[in-house]
Amino acid sequence: MKQYGSSGLSKLTLANIAAGLCVLLVGASAAYAQAVGPADISRAGIEQRLDAQVPLDAVFVDDIGRKVRLGDYFDGEKPVVLSLVYFTCPMLCGEVLNSMLEGLQQTPYDIGKDFTALTVSFDPRETPALAAEKKRNYVQVYGREGAADGWHFLTGEKEDIDRLCEAVGFGYEWDEATDQYAHAAGIMILTPDGRVSRYLLGIEYPGRDIRLALLDASERKIGSAVEQLFLLCYSYDPTTGTYTLLVYRLLQVAGVATVLLIGGVVGLLLWFERWQRRRAAAAAADTATDQGV
Repeated sequence: MKQYGSSGLSKLTLANIAAGLCVLLVGASAAYAQAVGPADISRAGIEQRLDAQVPLDAVFVDDIGRKVRLGDYFDGEKPVVLSLVYFTCPMLCGEVLNSMLEGLQQTPYDIGKDFTALTVSFDPRETPALAAEKKRNYVQVYGREGAADGWHFLTGEKEDIDRLCEAVGFGYEWDEATDQYAHAAGIMILTPDGRVSRYLLGIEYPGRDIRLALLDASERKIGSAVEQLFLLCYSYDPTTGTYTLLVYRLLQVAGVATVLLIGGVVGLLLWFERWQRRRAAAAAADTATDQGV
């Protein structure tokens, strides 16, 4: 018979205990999943639908309890930043709003003046009072004048919520097991007439990306000539929902600038040479006059 020392017996016992615990945990998990049913989160994602039109006739309730149409927030002049969240979300929605707030603070454009912000709850159980509380907190931290009139927190009925979510490709699903919604993270930038222009995906929205997306969505109605030139150096990547630097375009711009610089230097040298010749000719004429020639 094979003999085990005390050390070997101890290791064997611990291994058996660990294996037994694993079996119990797997069995308990399987039994729980069978009891509650697996969560169907296949719809919880974002399908990019660029240029899709949002339902402007959809009805929501604003943070002071007024019924509003979605179209009330599209004036044909200012782009719109849309975030779909639910206000009682324990984690992900807060990350989305906090990152969006940080990105908006990094842009030179102001909510209300240069663009509109819409934060819409996709939970039909949530109330205008809850929306008002969220708005008060985020507008205060944003800290720029006029934000209260330009950042709107909306709630609504399931039918209108689903119409908006379907239009922009935002999927969500209630998970009974966790007692919360399964959903993806991202924000949408809409044109002044309510078409989807850009998606910024994930939970990080750099100020540069928001700035460029607003420039794109505004159909170049906002931003200076310098900012429009800055936009030429970046390309929107729909697979990642980010803007990337176009090295080739940057080289083109640098090449043009180099040609202009060289041309300017050559022109200056030619002018200087002609100026010297004219000066020499004038000096020679003055000398001849003085000598009585």
